[in-house]
Amino acid sequence: MLDTLQEGIIVKEYLLGNAAIARGILEAGAGVVTGYPGTPASEIVEAAAYFAKKDDLHVEWSVNEKVAVEVAIGASWTGTRAVAVMKHVGLNVAADPFMTLAYTGVRAGLVVIASDDPFCHSSQNEQDSRRYAQFACIPCLDPADPQEAKDMCIFAFELSEKLELPVLLRPTTRVSHARADVEAGQIEEGRSNPEFLKNPARWVMLPVHARPRHTELLKKQDRVRAALSDVPWNRLVLRGELGIIASGISGLYAEEAIKQLDTDISILRIGTVPPPDELCSEFLRHVTKVMVIEELEPVLEEYVERLARAQNPDLEILGKRSGHIPREGEFDSLTVRNSIAEMFNLPVEEVLSLKEAKEILPPRPPALCPGCSHRATYYAMRKAFGKDAIFPSDIGCYTLAVPMGTIDTCLCMGASITVASGIRFGGEERDICCSIGDSTFLHAGLTGLLNAAYNKARITVAILDNSTTAMTGHQPHPGTGFTVSGEKTKAVSIGALAKALGADFVETVDPYDIDATIESFKRAREFQGLSVVIAKRACVTNARRAGIKRRPFMVNNENCNGCRECVEFGCPAIEFDEDNARINALCSGCGVCAQICPSNAIKVVE
Repeated sequence: MLDTLQEGIIVKEYLLGNAAIARGILEAGAGVVTGYPGTPASEIVEAAAYFAKKDDLHVEWSVNEKVAVEVAIGASWTGTRAVAVMKHVGLNVAADPFMTLAYTGVRAGLVVIASDDPFCHSSQNEQDSRRYAQFACIPCLDPADPQEAKDMCIFAFELSEKLELPVLLRPTTRVSHARADVEAGQIEEGRSNPEFLKNPARWVMLPVHARPRHTELLKKQDRVRAALSDVPWNRLVLRGELGIIASGISGLYAEEAIKQLDTDISILRIGTVPPPDELCSEFLRHVTKVMVIEELEPVLEEYVERLARAQNPDLEILGKRSGHIPREGEFDSLTVRNSIAEMFNLPVEEVLSLKEAKEILPPRPPALCPGCSHRATYYAMRKAFGKDAIFPSDIGCYTLAVPMGTIDTCLCMGASITVASGIRFGGEERDICCSIGDSTFLHAGLTGLLNAAYNKARITVAILDNSTTAMTGHQPHPGTGFTVSGEKTKAVSIGALAKALGADFVETVDPYDIDATIESFKRAREFQGLSVVIAKRACVTNARRAGIKRRPFMVNNENCNGCRECVEFGCPAIEFDEDNARINALCSGCGVCAQICPSNAIKVVE
């Protein structure tokens, strides 16, 4: 990203949507950027961290989203613009401070960025963050492309200070991960001489203070609507009596479809929640039939239905409720084009169904990387506990081990330990061994382990420590000893934490040593109480990037008896060719397959 710009010259950069948002944060003069890694939002904090040292900007990977929002709140109350970044499910974690923040309000601008993930590309649900903005009674901005995302980010800080409210920015996966030419502006300096101003009646949310602050929040709603009434992201084009109202990226798809179909259809693009009353009223009075196109929840559709009762009671409204627009998944230009074509009784283009695609394409199930230590850990876990044990798991790349038979549940960050406790207290007598990653444990597993110790849950907790936040792009966390900007810091000991939280049995093993790992899990299984096994081995991808090399392995065909034990291990580097196993070029040299081969047929390449 550019550091300086010459006055009067318009410069464009080809940016990822998330990088464009980071550029907007910098141009707005934010002084504090917090967040927790989560696809599709992770690159925002990483891009901002590039400037952390140079521009005296504080950027941090917080231990979870709740912490991220609370740190940003403290900065805002001190007079420094701040932003908290997360994915949509992270807003659930941050909901406690987020909801009350609308009561207290802000001083300097505070923007919460929650990236939604229609179609669950890398998430466990498809929730719509616009509902949170409605719930909290704060404005939400819904960008359609990287340029809008950057511009909305800058405007969000200004709006936040004008209304003294937090503002939610809601990019979706296709906006966050799209690339486009983005106009770059001047990077502003943060506020000087920040100071926290004591005001208990505003900052201390006792009931006696919260009640009047709620009244004040409700009074601000007219100001919210007025502030969003003339923003450039709400655009009206009146043509014929049939109309389309679309929000976010759906508006781009709708404009493209209208051009392809060569119709005189009217269109209203919406980029804000709440939508502009006057513009929407003008549109609804003009049309006789309207289709509302938006991804996920019918937030805009419900608003149109309410407004139409007053402006045009006979208006026919098509959308999710009528079945013309799906309520789940993400849209594309063809989906939107066909929906509009049906509205005009025009031919629709055939869409290749997933069923047909599966018949054409070979299956490619997601899998752990070759040499991933998690695979070895799960192998040892299954050997020690047996297939009949219960294996609750958590959010992370280790969830890809479902085919290994060691993933029985996966709900949300940190839930493996607490669900395991509930299964035990619910009356299950079989062995229970739950798994959780190192970053996830520090994010949301600490309280679960404390609860298990306090309430005497007889379970085994496997902490899969690969010294990174691998699933979301290998970000550091408090156990790695590095900050987001690469500075050295204190590295938290997960083993010491587990002991401090009350676990009486805590052992750390190297999962590449299969026999030792199996024996550790056996001891944990026999322990009559809460046991913790920490399987510690650096992520194989990070090890390769760091230049750590291990010699690859090969199969001696004379010794191989075709038992397929190594193939069933599930490593992508192991194949079966006719009657023998074969190790391909993907081998990372972990050596686990050599340890599990019953005929001693796998050897290091000399």
